[in-house]
Amino acid sequence: MKIVFAGSPQFAVPALKALHKAGVEIVAVLTQPDKPVGRKKILTPTPVKAAALELGLPVYDFAKVRDHVREISDLADIMITCAYGQILTREVLNCFNGGVWNLHASLLPKFRGASPIQSAILAGEKYTGITVMKTELEVDSGGILLVKRCEVGERTYGELQAELSLLAAEAATEAIGYLKAGEPRLLIQDEAKVTHCKKITKAEAVINFGCDAEEVVRLIRAMNPEPAAYCLQNGNPLNILNAYVCDGAGEAGMVLSADKRGVCVACGRGAVMITELIPSGGKKMKAGDFANGRKIKAGDKLD
Repeated sequence: MKIVFAGSPQFAVPALKALHKAGVEIVAVLTQPDKPVGRKKILTPTPVKAAALELGLPVYDFAKVRDHVREISDLADIMITCAYGQILTREVLNCFNGGVWNLHASLLPKFRGASPIQSAILAGEKYTGITVMKTELEVDSGGILLVKRCEVGERTYGELQAELSLLAAEAATEAIGYLKAGEPRLLIQDEAKVTHCKKITKAEAVINFGCDAEEVVRLIRAMNPEPAAYCLQNGNPLNILNAYVCDGAGEAGMVLSADKRGVCVACGRGAVMITELIPSGGKKMKAGDFANGRKIKAGDKLD
């Protein structure tokens, strides 16, 4: 069975490597075009393109894959996608007689869309996972081939993303086994249970200490490492990277204590202990060190 693999960020690299290691015949890799990175705007390939070239695989970095149907129409039997970053048209889907199969980072039908990992954390989900589903024109709506689950726990977005990336690699190789075996049975998604999520922006990373402490902590974890949850300290942005719920009460946003343990801030209900942060114009540091440097103290107000 010949396959085309389509993906772009680091999240998709383990799946590509796992398929290659398993001996799957990958005839081409699709990815996003090179982009300028850093202050010097150095043109840089996607992590998937870099990995594919290391593996000696042909790479196509089309700006719009829908404009290149002729080039991909006879390449392979199926396509596996993982965080590719482009909408696939009917003409693209029709290029693969065995279907296009997507590795989606949620337990569908929950969290269809662009931010499934962060959305699961924000919603307080106990479990999330990887769903392998057949790609249809409506985003993340296709029949489910298989599901692999993991606990959300107290992980940050970055930590959970790393675990799901490895889980996607397992799911990819398992899915190929099912597809090689013949026409697979698919579980139809329950439309009554569908939820959607959009791309997260910095505007949605503002901390509202008037919320419950649990909700504040979930926001902080969901935004770490990006776009990073933040509040204002004396009018300057203060990025908060990690925190946990602790005992305490007071006016929302009031600093209740600031010592080697961290910075305790009152919320609408309960309080949070901030343990890691990035001050304005500074670098990542322990909140205890920030407090020890007298950059913040009990009685201060965070907005």
